[in-house]
Amino acid sequence: MKSKGEFSQGWKVLLAGMLGVMCGASPVPYNVIGFTVGPVTSEFGWTQTQAVTPITIFGVIAALLAPVFGALADRFGVRPVALWSLFAFGVSFAAISLTPASSDPSTLYIYYSLWVVVGLVGIGSTPVTWSRAINLWFFKNRGLALGILLLGTSLAAMVVPQLAVWAIENYGWRAMFAIVAILPMSALVIAFLLFREPTMDERPAGISNDSGQLTGVTLKTALRDYRFYCIWLSIALIALSFGGAFINMPTILGNRGIEPSSAATVMGILGLGIFSGRIITGLMLDRFWQGFVAFPLLCLPAITCIILLGDNLSLPLAAFAGFLLGFAAGAESDLIAYLTGRYFGMAHYGKIYGMLYLPFGMFSAISPIVYAMVYDATGSFNPILTIAIGGFVVGGGLLLLLGKYPELTVPEEDETAVMEPA
Repeated sequence: MKSKGEFSQGWKVLLAGMLGVMCGASPVPYNVIGFTVGPVTSEFGWTQTQAVTPITIFGVIAALLAPVFGALADRFGVRPVALWSLFAFGVSFAAISLTPASSDPSTLYIYYSLWVVVGLVGIGSTPVTWSRAINLWFFKNRGLALGILLLGTSLAAMVVPQLAVWAIENYGWRAMFAIVAILPMSALVIAFLLFREPTMDERPAGISNDSGQLTGVTLKTALRDYRFYCIWLSIALIALSFGGAFINMPTILGNRGIEPSSAATVMGILGLGIFSGRIITGLMLDRFWQGFVAFPLLCLPAITCIILLGDNLSLPLAAFAGFLLGFAAGAESDLIAYLTGRYFGMAHYGKIYGMLYLPFGMFSAISPIVYAMVYDATGSFNPILTIAIGGFVVGGGLLLLLGKYPELTVPEEDETAVMEPA
C-alpha cells in the first residue's frame, strides 16, 4: 500500500477503532464513577474513599493484564481480541446494576467484585489492541492516525457523563450501568462490520520486509534495550503526576477561590486541550523527531502546576492552566503507541505496548489517591504539585535520550511465533 493511500484504504478501520476506544474500558469507567459517589454514599452510607475505590481496583487490574491482552492480539490478531473484550466489557459493566439493595456490609464487597470482573475482561477493548491495527494500516501518517484513534476518549468525555447523569436522574444509578453499557454493544456492531487488520499487500512500506514478515524486536530484546526503560519511566512519572491533578482539579480550583460553576468551565476547557493535543501531537510526530515534539509538550503541565501554586488565580489563568494540562494528556496517549511502533516495530507490538501501557494504567489509577493522601495530611495540594513539576520535566526529558528511530528487521528469535490473521 502506498503511503499516499493510507487514509483512503484505512479510514473505515480507523473509524471503527475510534468508536471502539470511545466505548471501551479505557474512558467509560472513569467518566461515570464520579456520578455514582453521591447516590451510593447516600444509599449505603459509604465514605468518599469507599465510593471511588472501584476505579483504582479496575485501573490496577486492567494495567496488570495489558501485556497479556497485547500478547493475545499479537498471536491471534486484533479483531477477535478487541471484539470479544468489547462484548465482555459491555456485559460485565451492565452487571454492576445487579448490586444488591441491601445495607449489609457485604454489599460493598459485592460491588467491588463486580468492578474486578470489569478489570479482568475489559482491557482488550482499550488502545492496547485497537492501536496495533492502526499501526499496521498507517506508517507515514501514523501520528495523525493514532491521534484520531485516541480522540475516542475525548468523545467519551463529551457523551458519557451526559448519558450517565440523564440515566441516574431518570432511572437510578443501578440502571445507569446497564444503559451506558449500550455504548460498547453499539460499537461492537460497527467494529464487527468494519474493523480488521490489513492483508500483507495492504500494509504500508516500512513495517514489513519484502516477503511480508512484520519487522521489529521481541519482548525479550526490548527488555534488554535501555530505551524501553526510558519510555517506561517517562510514562510512569507523567501518569503519576497527571492523574491526581486531573481528578482533583475541581477541589484544587475551589481552594483557590474558583466557584464550582467556573471550575466546570475549566474542566471543559481541559477536555478541549486533550482533544487538541491528540491531533496536533499526531501531526507533529509525522514531521519531526519525537524528542523535539515530546519534551516541550510534556513540560506544559509543569506550567500548570506553577500557575496553581500561585496565590492569585483568576478564571482566565485557571482556564489556561487547564488547557495546558489537557493538551499534554492528549500528547502522552499518542506517544505511547507511536514510540512503541517506531522503536520496537510491529512483530511483537502487542506485548511490548502492553508492558508500556502498564505504568500508564497503574500510576493513573494510583495518582488520585496519592494526591488525596497528601491533601489529607497537609491540608494543601501544594506539596504534591511542587513534586509534580519535577515529574513532568524529568518525564519529558527522558524521551530526549532515545536517539533516532532504528532500522528494524524481522526478529531473529522465534520468527514464526506471530500468527498472521487471515
